[in-house]
Amino acid sequence: MTHPPVSWSGSRRMLRRLRDIMAGSGSAQDQLDRIVTLIARDMVAEVCSVYVRRAGEVLELFATQGLRRDAVHHTRLQVGEGLVGDIAAHARPLALADARSHPLFAFRPETGEQDFSSLMGVPIIRSGRVLGVLVVQNRTQRQYADEEIETLQTVAMVLAELVAAGELVERAELRPDSDHVLLPQRLDGTPLSPGLGAGTAFLHRPRVTIETIVAEDPAAELSRLSDAVAAMQGQLEQLMQRSELAVAGEPREILETYLMFAQDRGWRQRIEEAIRSGLTAEAAVQKVQNDTRARMAPMADAFMRERLLDLDDLTTRLIQHLYGDPPTPPPVGKDIIVIARAMGPAELLNYDRDSLRAVVLEEGAATSHVAIIAGILALPMVGRATGILSRVETGDPILVDADSGFVYVRPGEDVHAHFTHSMRRHGKLQQRYADARDLPVTTRDGVAISLNLNAGMPGDVQHLQTTNADGIGLYRTEVPFMVRGSHPDVATQTNLYSRVLAEAGDKPVVFRTLDIGGDKLLPLFGEVAEDNPAMGWRAIRVALDRPALLRGQFRALLAANAGREMSVLFPMIAEVSEFAAARRLLDMEVARAADRGATLPTAICVGVMLEVPALVWQLSALLPQVDFVTVGTNDLIQFLFASDRANPRLEGRYDPLAPAVLAVLAQIVGACDAARVPVTLCGEMAGRTLEAMALVGVGFRSLSMVPASIGPVKAMIRSISATGLADYLSELKESPAHSLRHQLRGFALDHGADL
Repeated sequence: MTHPPVSWSGSRRMLRRLRDIMAGSGSAQDQLDRIVTLIARDMVAEVCSVYVRRAGEVLELFATQGLRRDAVHHTRLQVGEGLVGDIAAHARPLALADARSHPLFAFRPETGEQDFSSLMGVPIIRSGRVLGVLVVQNRTQRQYADEEIETLQTVAMVLAELVAAGELVERAELRPDSDHVLLPQRLDGTPLSPGLGAGTAFLHRPRVTIETIVAEDPAAELSRLSDAVAAMQGQLEQLMQRSELAVAGEPREILETYLMFAQDRGWRQRIEEAIRSGLTAEAAVQKVQNDTRARMAPMADAFMRERLLDLDDLTTRLIQHLYGDPPTPPPVGKDIIVIARAMGPAELLNYDRDSLRAVVLEEGAATSHVAIIAGILALPMVGRATGILSRVETGDPILVDADSGFVYVRPGEDVHAHFTHSMRRHGKLQQRYADARDLPVTTRDGVAISLNLNAGMPGDVQHLQTTNADGIGLYRTEVPFMVRGSHPDVATQTNLYSRVLAEAGDKPVVFRTLDIGGDKLLPLFGEVAEDNPAMGWRAIRVALDRPALLRGQFRALLAANAGREMSVLFPMIAEVSEFAAARRLLDMEVARAADRGATLPTAICVGVMLEVPALVWQLSALLPQVDFVTVGTNDLIQFLFASDRANPRLEGRYDPLAPAVLAVLAQIVGACDAARVPVTLCGEMAGRTLEAMALVGVGFRSLSMVPASIGPVKAMIRSISATGLADYLSELKESPAHSLRHQLRGFALDHGADL
């Protein structure tokens, strides 16, 4: 038996009937009962059921046509249980011709669903939260068409308004956290942009309620969409003319990329198709974003998740333009702490910087566009503060420690007094570090230490001047690729690297070739499913499998470094043969440039990123072939302990100051010193004062870190004796302790180290 898919005209008729039911008489339960009957008839389904999410992550059967009526309000599933629970847990549709054979199928005998084979279900979503699940079923093994899934998703948008209205389930029960009380709280998050901020909360909730979902005139809606898109693009272009963004540089590049999303034809076409199916322009924009979020949210790729936040911002912005209410923040006073689930870069720039003291997000990552903009604006920002929107109201006093990632909500007087003292102390420390900018970085016994910066965008290089760092010890070339969302050609890369070098002046820059793969896949590769991406197809492995990608980057680096010394670093090398293969590709590009009469760099220094433990036992073969070594402790330590650093259950289980880690690092330094090969370290260890002290003790004389760490690490170095520290660590090298952190803190206290 075949079932013809629902046409656009049929979809519009069903939406109009739904609208009439919801506008008619009767309770919300009566309306829901009539709606499932209508959907079953128009979708040619024997069963249509609606499950509503209740407190305790439970999905309750609220209405059905085709299952036993006495199961209504009695059948319940946990979110994640069965096929219905799986749809709710992952916020994505599911269509199965033989649902009973699926391993997640959960049979509920009281429903009488044993007679039905096929199942199609979609989440009922509103404001990014799953409120329930809409399901249709058939006795035959029916292959549901894409058009039918689209239609059911559109219907689910209408149902979301009925569920959210508060008659079926109390609105308080639909809140993610409905049991909070107005007590002082401390929430832990992730530092995204450093600094301290104090003020009153302002809840950034830009989502607007879509009042009309079903359209009478698709042509008129398409015209409204066209006008709103043009107005939105015009406003974004005006934002780019702001003084701090008008010149070429990182913030402008981010907004240009953001504007590219707004001009994407595929996004526009999907919205237009939704309008033709019977939705208003506003509802069509929201539906396309719901579909996109359901598709992209499960991705492990951090880049794709952050671009989804940009699309959320665009969706809200476009809906506001459709309503004739261009997005501007409401008038607020001074000392505002903005609280949001997520923000796009343009949303942040809508706020008056003089009023903002900090931003706290439930989501967000250090590589997100909004975090990068916050860093450029020197605005403290904390991300991943889970549940903060349900614990804060506009006007609540908030303290934000974006150095440590702590957020204090409605703090008591003692906490507020301590934080105020910390802010004063923080200000004095920053001034002290600034005053020490030009002082030499030497220990008390005269050992010179080179401090360098880690960078990933052209705007980062400006910190060379403010910190007086010796150079860029690690320039991550993949970050601009990910921000742009596409693979730039050789000319674009050449221009980018030339800008970095021009900003650096006569200070050296070490360019690391693309460290992509794992959680940093570029869009041109699509999705690559891997059980353990950190140890999978990434970095040099990708580059050697895609030599054209690496050769194009070499070509750009050679052109940008013409007439000056060039330093290039290969990441994730596990064998000497991998380094040799990458070096051969570089030599080929050097020969090509020479044959064409191009100006070459005055010298080419080629280094290896030591982050795979296997390479430690190949140093005797490797060191004669390299010009320098850079130790990447972030990966090296997770591989040493077989401990995924992204796994929250393992956070803090192993310490970078464990004897095993320091022993391996001392071995690397010893081998490099014996071979007279320069060695530096660029992991997170380098930027923490206690860990940096230990690194000096095991022999490192060059460290690379984020700009904010230069001042504290320099102060620490100037306060210690390298010889005394090395002697002390030598005494501890056979220690069986879990960590030497306690002993090192004691040494620092006894010897007056400035930590």
